[in-house]
Amino acid sequence: MTLPQVLSWKAIHARLPEIFPEGLQNREHSIWEIAAKTIFVMLYAGAVEGADRWIRPDQVTRMTDEQAALSDDDARHAWAKASIKPSKADVPGRWYAVNTRESIRDDTIRYALIQNGAVIERPGLSTTSPAGRYALQTDFADLLAPGLDEATFIAKAAAWRDKHLNAGALARIAIVRRGAAGGGAYELVTFPNGETRRMSTGPSADISKAVIEVFAPKFLQKPGVITLSESGNKVVARDDELAKAISLTIPADKSLPDIVLVDLGPAHPLLIFVEVVHTDGPVNDARKTSLLQIAEGAGFAPQHVAFVTAYLDRASPTFRKTVSSLAWGSYAWFASEPDSLMVFSGRPMQIEGG
Repeated sequence: MTLPQVLSWKAIHARLPEIFPEGLQNREHSIWEIAAKTIFVMLYAGAVEGADRWIRPDQVTRMTDEQAALSDDDARHAWAKASIKPSKADVPGRWYAVNTRESIRDDTIRYALIQNGAVIERPGLSTTSPAGRYALQTDFADLLAPGLDEATFIAKAAAWRDKHLNAGALARIAIVRRGAAGGGAYELVTFPNGETRRMSTGPSADISKAVIEVFAPKFLQKPGVITLSESGNKVVARDDELAKAISLTIPADKSLPDIVLVDLGPAHPLLIFVEVVHTDGPVNDARKTSLLQIAEGAGFAPQHVAFVTAYLDRASPTFRKTVSSLAWGSYAWFASEPDSLMVFSGRPMQIEGG
């Protein structure tokens, strides 16, 4: 059997960020070095859909630089046959320690490469079988052909995503890419009452626009915008009449969050403070305390105040960096997953089924 041509793991590593763009779930584990080396081993052993050849995660740990440099079919066949057999023998120069196989299996293969359509699992194999279990999906393997020029590769990667990623994944990628790209001098934001305001374009503006146009009508009964600010604490919109109607005094200083919403649907209006986070500045405990003071000064009891930190995407480094500081009793919302709301409950609550 002729084996597929194989790129070096470093060349594979360089292609993965284009195949798996920002916004994709578990992207980090789809593009890191371990993923590149795992994919290399599958190609090296000929484990591609339709070939009936499969690998085990421990084979990735047993690969070495010396072996990877042997590219002829005989050497590759011999290694695949020998490495699939369980062995406790030491492998000098092995890529990874023996105890990393579970991480390779779970973090990289199951929850990243399989979930994102790059790897398939052998059907009908018992969970305790020592046989090889994983192989590359055929069209994905084609993206790693050595002879592709850059333009052809980018076009084929886009076509692969359109064919193999679900609509939700494609939507997340589009939203994140739009947020990263910006474009134009300003962003036009449409308020719940139909009025529009202009914001300077940029990732923060994209998130703010999504909060007002998507989050507010989706999660509030009768939403209104009291204030909207942008980078540099510039107030873009300020509805003093609406604030007066709910007896809210708007401070003239810089203590307000990026967006102040109100839900006029409940018997007692609900005040919603929203911090838009592109790089930093979530609703942490200290921020929540200061905002509660503003609300209480206007006659809003804590049960009539909500706190939201809005992000572009749940997979972003910004969210991972700030999630541990988010205040209990607040929410996190992601523009790339607009139908969902992450709840940081500050008290016991009933767990519900999905």
